[in-house]
Amino acid sequence: MDNTYAIELKNISKRFGTVLANNNVNLSVKRGEIMAILGENGSGKTTLMNMISGIYYPDEGQIFVNGEEVTITSPKDAFNYSIGMIHQHFKLVDVFSATENIVLGINDGKRYKLSEARRQVLEITEKYGFDISPDKKIYEMSVSEKQTVEIIKVLYRGADILILDEPTAVLTPQEIDKLFAVLRRMRDDGKSIIIITHKMNEVLSLSDRVAVLRKGEHIATVETASTSVSELTELMVGKKISLNINRTDPHDTSDRLVVSNISSVNSEGVTVLDKVSFTARSGEILGIAGIAGSGQKELLEAIAGLQPLTEGEIKYNSPEGESFNLRKRTPEQIRELGVRLSFVPEDRLGMGLVGSMDIIDNMMLRSYKKGHSIFLNRKSPKKLAEEIVDELEVATPDVKTPVRKLSGGNVQKVLVGREIAAKPKVLMAAYPVRGLDINSSYTIYNLLNEQKDNGVAVIFVGEDLDVLLDLCDRIIVIASGKITGEVDGRHATKEEVGVMMTGNTQKEAN
Repeated sequence: MDNTYAIELKNISKRFGTVLANNNVNLSVKRGEIMAILGENGSGKTTLMNMISGIYYPDEGQIFVNGEEVTITSPKDAFNYSIGMIHQHFKLVDVFSATENIVLGINDGKRYKLSEARRQVLEITEKYGFDISPDKKIYEMSVSEKQTVEIIKVLYRGADILILDEPTAVLTPQEIDKLFAVLRRMRDDGKSIIIITHKMNEVLSLSDRVAVLRKGEHIATVETASTSVSELTELMVGKKISLNINRTDPHDTSDRLVVSNISSVNSEGVTVLDKVSFTARSGEILGIAGIAGSGQKELLEAIAGLQPLTEGEIKYNSPEGESFNLRKRTPEQIRELGVRLSFVPEDRLGMGLVGSMDIIDNMMLRSYKKGHSIFLNRKSPKKLAEEIVDELEVATPDVKTPVRKLSGGNVQKVLVGREIAAKPKVLMAAYPVRGLDINSSYTIYNLLNEQKDNGVAVIFVGEDLDVLLDLCDRIIVIASGKITGEVDGRHATKEEVGVMMTGNTQKEAN
């Protein structure tokens, strides 16, 4: 056994019922290296890491830490072997300080002293360059600060092997740069870091090696310096695919949707939209950028008639020259006006599809009205369902399969396909490629471009700034429910957008 490896997996397999999540995986991580784990949704990345961190136990195979075989049956066991995992969803107590959260749950038999814990936390922050106050309360922190507390928490417990699951999903470009600088310092200090991500540019800029999983199997481990996006993509998907977004120039544009000073308050009395104004034009893709939870969801729901407003106006200008104020109208009333809004919501099954119904019946949902459907013989929705399954490569036994039996990515494909097939004049899409593989994602991007070319006003909410800048004609940035600026997608930079995502206005960003 090569003891230069911090951790080594041999023939690891894991099943959930009849589903084989990991199959005979062999993987090794060196001391003092950053390894990226890359793979499509459902490829087994998180399951594999959950076995290392003690959340799952492998059905077959062996795990070695520093050359010795170990048994990890719980997160406590993992910590005993200096392994710590930082999950996407933080587990912090809002009213506690950073230090209190970091030491919470430790039972080492020693007398607890907050001042001593605070001193050790400061030593860790200074050693690796973290930017955090040990006395700051969690509810006062930004997302990146909360993530920092989670990382320090595992370092405080003595972790030498750190696993980070999609750590940049909710960070601005500036925060990502800071995180990567910290991770590199940790690597140089001898820590072994495993990062699960789907962002190719981050893989190439941060990691030393890349391990690729496909359908639960380990396909290859390559040196980052000697690989490329096209090679990694082919390893992930199993075939060569084009990763080009064919953005066309807008033409024959007109103001289709004019949003003026809309505000909204949630059930807890918190303002979620604060005097938001913008214009969506036909023949354009308007992007919406922002840190998760900044008001993107509420904004799209307000336009779709699903979120009540306290003030403002949403004016829809039809292609025939008529204008309507959509405020205070229900979704059904909006449709009765002849306004064709298609909305791909963030909550797929909760708002978009009925899980117990099959794919055909979910196609018909758009057409039901007071118990009647234009699809009386089901032939048209069946044909539409088959076309969507074929074009978007939906993995399903047949179109009569209940939607709840499909994977998350395939549910997404059904919903996006149905909304586009409705031939809307305004198409709003919230994270339409979340959970999709790379090939399907680029299919969706190009479908949105086709909609734009057909004169549709497309509003696209995304979390990948590289995609937003490549796909969108204009981008508005929202922070804490306020619009902080608007940029041209062809000329803006990630850094410029990132500054506005933190709440700074466009003038301050420039």
